[in-house]
Amino acid sequence: MPPAKKRPRAYDLSRTRTAVLAQFDRVRGAVGALTEDQLAGPSGLGEWTVRDLAAHLTTALERVSRQLELPEPAGAKPQLTLVEWPFSTADRADDIAGLALDLAAARPDLDALYEETAARFAELVPTDAGDRLVTTRAGTMRLGDFLVTRTVELVVHTDDLRRATGLDIAYDRQALAACTRLLADALADRAPGGSVEVRVPPFAVVQCIGGPKHTRGTPPNVVEMDPLTWIRLATGRTRWPEALEAAQVSASGERADLAPLLPLMG
Repeated sequence: MPPAKKRPRAYDLSRTRTAVLAQFDRVRGAVGALTEDQLAGPSGLGEWTVRDLAAHLTTALERVSRQLELPEPAGAKPQLTLVEWPFSTADRADDIAGLALDLAAARPDLDALYEETAARFAELVPTDAGDRLVTTRAGTMRLGDFLVTRTVELVVHTDDLRRATGLDIAYDRQALAACTRLLADALADRAPGGSVEVRVPPFAVVQCIGGPKHTRGTPPNVVEMDPLTWIRLATGRTRWPEALEAAQVSASGERADLAPLLPLMG
């Protein structure tokens, strides 16, 4: 019998909305301080410049705002669940890359773009009605779930921006927590089971991978790391062997190898 899947984690719409705006505000402050030379520098993401990355970050919010200006899509149930979302991103990477280049060219005034994006999101996104359906590139989702995915977009690209520019951009705790937990839950969904315990303190603990299930005491197979290391592994920014070599991951037990399951997002 296959392992039973756990009940999906619940997220509060109002808190997630606040976290998205808070993280966006931190990025906005950092981008506003960048010089033209810094904006023209490489982002570390293919051919994107830092300006392209900064412009792309605004789409994390704008996609939500645009959908809420449209009628709710038909259907009583979403086509895509929250834990399925990370796996839906790989096929869209090329399209996203092109759109970022177009946006950066069309909206060179990043201050105005960020101000407009934040204002529209704050006006259009409610603090309730999390069950309302919205359309995403991979299918319809609940609004509350789609907002959680925005924390992933913002936190991941905040990390990209930090590494590209050397800026010490702060992470909103709630945004970092939601991002970490969603990616941890996606791992457990990809490889259900109870033989390995993955710990990402202080935000997430999940069990995954089929095999003998741990019931009491210290699990025989344990993987532990900090949130940013986990996020970089889950999104392919860091590879499993590199993280082990740099002692960024603690892995004990013969089954404590996540390499075949990573990255979760393309």
